[in-house]
Amino acid sequence: RAAWAFLAPNAVLIVLFLLVPLGWAFVLSFQAKRPFGPGTWTGLDNLSRLLADDVFWRAALNTALFTAVTVPLTVVLGLALALLLDKAMPGRTVARTIVYLPVVVSTVVVALIGLLLFDESIGIVNGVLRGLGVGPVSWQSNGALAMISVMLVVLWTRVGFALLIYLAALQDVDPEMLEAAKVDGAGPWVLVRRMIVPTLRPTTFFLVVVNIIWSFQIFDIVYVMTNGGPGYSTTMLVNYAFDQGFGPARNFGYGAAVGVVLFLL
Repeated sequence: RAAWAFLAPNAVLIVLFLLVPLGWAFVLSFQAKRPFGPGTWTGLDNLSRLLADDVFWRAALNTALFTAVTVPLTVVLGLALALLLDKAMPGRTVARTIVYLPVVVSTVVVALIGLLLFDESIGIVNGVLRGLGVGPVSWQSNGALAMISVMLVVLWTRVGFALLIYLAALQDVDPEMLEAAKVDGAGPWVLVRRMIVPTLRPTTFFLVVVNIIWSFQIFDIVYVMTNGGPGYSTTMLVNYAFDQGFGPARNFGYGAAVGVVLFLL
């Protein structure tokens, strides 16, 4: 009874705000449901419409591309920075704080900073490029560049987390093993490739899984920076589900169907 009493507040919140909406989303995915009036049971109509929806497949491709690029870069950059900042060097604490700071800042704030950086008209990046004589870059009107700008901002928010996890894992690497390898003539690259990286394999697996989940759930940064544009070049699965459920279409059933597919993925 004591255990359940302590668990009750979180358990109630999880049931009300996670499990009930999740179950209701599954129910809605089989209905044609608008904001007003009862829903109409349509069976698998939403799913069949989804499979023939070019925008859905574009959003799925964008999400897969985004995941394939950001996850490896996050892990590699996080490990590289961890190896660098694990050593005694001037300003190490300040550098760690600067890299980790975006993790504790609201993602909406980070997205607004990204918008300030990459805005075509008044953005800081284009301002610097104009000063260098390179000319402004079409960060919002070019689909590929818009995706790159979103990826850069997301990497900025995630590398700090990977850095923190790797720094903690590096404390478990046996220093005697590394010292023995140095005595045998192993250089820094051999130490990293043959000894440190294999030792950190469980940590790397954890970071890969977590970052894949985060990448499939990306929403707020895209919503603030590009709103899925230009066209559908940066539309992700969550953005598409949100647009269908809460955009002009207000088709809760179809938006829920997109969300269910994302949940299964």
